[in-house]
Amino acid sequence: MSLLKGNTFISALDVTDINALAAKALAYKADPLTDKKLGEGKRIGCLFLNPSMRTRLSTQIAAQNLGMEAIIFNVGNEGWQLEFEEEAIMSGKTVEHVKDAAPIFGKYFDILAIRTFPSLVNKEDDYSELYINQFIKYAGLPVVSLESATLHPLQSLTDLVTIKETFKEPRKPKVVLTWAPHVKPLPQCVANSFAQWMNAWGEVDFVVTHPEDYELDKKFTGNAPIIYDQDEALKDADYVYVKNWSTYNDYGKIYSNEPEWMLTQEKLQLTNNAKVMHCLPVRRNVELSDEILDSPNSIVTQEAGNRVWAAQAVLSELLKK
Repeated sequence: MSLLKGNTFISALDVTDINALAAKALAYKADPLTDKKLGEGKRIGCLFLNPSMRTRLSTQIAAQNLGMEAIIFNVGNEGWQLEFEEEAIMSGKTVEHVKDAAPIFGKYFDILAIRTFPSLVNKEDDYSELYINQFIKYAGLPVVSLESATLHPLQSLTDLVTIKETFKEPRKPKVVLTWAPHVKPLPQCVANSFAQWMNAWGEVDFVVTHPEDYELDKKFTGNAPIIYDQDEALKDADYVYVKNWSTYNDYGKIYSNEPEWMLTQEKLQLTNNAKVMHCLPVRRNVELSDEILDSPNSIVTQEAGNRVWAAQAVLSELLKK
């Protein structure tokens, strides 16, 4: 049975069995080249509309482990500026419409992986997921999200895999998603996605904590408790996922730096000796303190390493289709 419902991977809703997909990722970690001929003679095109390090490298490695050739294209820097709006009068900066470019990618590649980014200006535009949906509409081949305007599914699958890998007790772990301070407004993608995957998985006690006015879209947080007192939320946590995000209702803003929300060893004492996670990159001593990042509680490096196996599990499912 396929572990993906269709030919796209853009959210948790595209997965038929989350536990099985996570188990497949861990199986690849144990034996990376077990399917090294699966993608032989196939190409993946990785299109980046914004910068990337871990996502780019891990996807390339995952594809190569499956025998695929990975071709990287930085759209903004190396190609024409694309237009995504239907019926646009292209008399401005955009040079090529996605409906002309995407079908060409469909001729060159077997799988298309795309990283887009929100404007943080117009919520309706960002949350419509216009960019990635236009590629899906016009490319005519399987599409994988390497991060979109609202979600980061490969990161969230990685996070789930890391929790499964490290938690061995016969009970549900308590997992806390906590807002962190930052010097500039960041998208809600990682937080949205983490919440969506934790809720869809259903095998954790999931809690979200943030200052008032930093609510996320309820379609992602679901029925998870929202606690505005960080200390209260951290009590007895087994995992603390640290991430900044900007405002959702008054869209794309940070009202103040809120330095008291930075996770420290003192706050960690409230937890069940929790493991600390972050998607990286992280601004040290702004989002997370040195004492946390350099401590045994931090599993951010292990988490980042698992990006390869999450990508490999997803790509292998698409190749089998």
